[in-house]
Amino acid sequence: MLSINPKDQTERENYKLLTGTVIPRPIAFITTKSTEGTLNGAPFSYFNIVSSNPPMLSVSIQRKDGKMKDTAKNIYDTQEFVVHITDHDNVEPFNAAAANLPSNVSEIELTKLTPVESELVSVPGVKEAKVRFECKLVQAIPLGSNNEGEPSCDLFVGEVVLVHLDEKIYDNTYIKARELHAVSRLAGNHFATIGNIFSLQRPE
Repeated sequence: MLSINPKDQTERENYKLLTGTVIPRPIAFITTKSTEGTLNGAPFSYFNIVSSNPPMLSVSIQRKDGKMKDTAKNIYDTQEFVVHITDHDNVEPFNAAAANLPSNVSEIELTKLTPVESELVSVPGVKEAKVRFECKLVQAIPLGSNNEGEPSCDLFVGEVVLVHLDEKIYDNTYIKARELHAVSRLAGNHFATIGNIFSLQRPE
């Protein structure tokens, strides 16, 4: 068994180690709105469930050279965002939205995604997603430290205040995994779809 001390590695080496082992990771496509009104959208795979009572989701957004990405800045500014689940039908435009663009340029317009108004938050979602979670910020935590002593990422916890589902993926009790056809993130340029599904009984 090989043992690695993260302190002996570069940030990039640790990134490759983590993203190659913590797999598969669900991909959140998050829309936010700037204080100037620009609708931004970007995918993030440092994403998961926090709680079901109340329903909360988390996403960690990495900073680049100490500078926050548009999504993080917008969440801090407006306290609202919309999380979409990335699936096989929308993964290409969602991935294209990861391009580095000026903050006043909308990735939604660039990728020709269709904005759809939300009901309980001011941030629009996108029509192409089979699942949309309207979220309000519960807590934001700057974490880590770069060479200048600045935070290296921001962890956001949002409460889901409204859920929108494509009726084809829901049977009024459970989500139909095959119909959702969610896509997960691996390492590098690799993604994965759901393969074999098997069941195990949880112990009492």
